[in-house]
Amino acid sequence: MSIKAKDLLSIDDISTEEIAVIMQNAKSMKQILQRDIKKVPTLRGKSVINLFYENSTRTRTSFELAGKYMGADVVNISAGTSSVKKGESMRDTARTIDHMSADVIIMRHHESGAHKILAESVNARVINAGDGKHEHPTQALLDAFTVLEHKETVEGLKIAIIGDILHSRVARSDVLIFNKLGADVWFCAPPTLMPSKASELGATITYSLEEALQDADIVITLRLQLERQDSGFFPSIREYTNFYGLNTKNIKWARPDCLILHPGPMNRGIEISYEAAELPNAVINEQVNNGVAIRMALLYIMGGGRSGDTV
Repeated sequence: MSIKAKDLLSIDDISTEEIAVIMQNAKSMKQILQRDIKKVPTLRGKSVINLFYENSTRTRTSFELAGKYMGADVVNISAGTSSVKKGESMRDTARTIDHMSADVIIMRHHESGAHKILAESVNARVINAGDGKHEHPTQALLDAFTVLEHKETVEGLKIAIIGDILHSRVARSDVLIFNKLGADVWFCAPPTLMPSKASELGATITYSLEEALQDADIVITLRLQLERQDSGFFPSIREYTNFYGLNTKNIKWARPDCLILHPGPMNRGIEISYEAAELPNAVINEQVNNGVAIRMALLYIMGGGRSGDTV
């Protein structure tokens, strides 16, 4: 089964049934990651291009490894070393890549909505690896996959997303996928870091960390994105940490079997303490491994992988 939409630009592009198919495929891909030789010919002859206009470690590397593990030809393009530095527009860059017969283009861009321009300009299928403050759908998929590895279902779970909601594309994608799966999603942040229309995103809004954590099944802490902020969002880093930082004391407000997630990179000692990040119920490293599996599944589904070659 493929995804009906040509491109994956938003969680809204995929149905609940398609999410289930992606999760099922990711389970098979994770088996490949546990092998000594992590290589299958599923996408042999296919070309995958990573087009990154922003810096990235986890997302870019996991997409690159996912493509290579599946046997695809993978090319990485950074805006800093491309013709973009010479003044070429993104649309012209896209058309140039498209004429090289790429099958899948994965892009990260600092402008929200940039992927729509790309998708309209190419025949290749486009996967959004993060656009501005808009969305990061593959992160949401791996977050949901990580939760489902530990919980029988997402339906009915209280999921608290805490931190810099205003600048977070992860929060926007997470609330979409977890709502689709029937969870009760909460946003918690200082008023200055909460979007003005946050309630329209489908989450319960609170400015109290205790209220957000109370009986939470899943806690997702978000990085404080200082690079996207001007001054004046909060008095000091110390005060932010005191009121909204997750630690081994306040996590006790959540359920004993709650899971702690973080999309990374972590600002240890700011949005999450060193000790909380190392708790047994913190599955942050699992998210990284699951990110490769989810992206392998997406490349298989969207890249036209041959059935029978996955495991």
